[in-house]
Amino acid sequence: MVALIIVLLVIWLILAILGFAVKGLLWLAILGIVFFVITAIVGWLRRGASRS
Repeated sequence: MVALIIVLLVIWLILAILGFAVKGLLWLAILGIVFFVITAIVGWLRRGASRS
């Protein structure tokens, strides 16, 4: 599960960087950032839930 979250975070980060690097793909950068934040929050919550 942790590996899946890390892979997703890396994918979203790459999409965000690509969106900022390529002119006209700002929407891709925004989607990458949004998905990165959502995945990080879900990963953090699941990590906290598995400890207790």
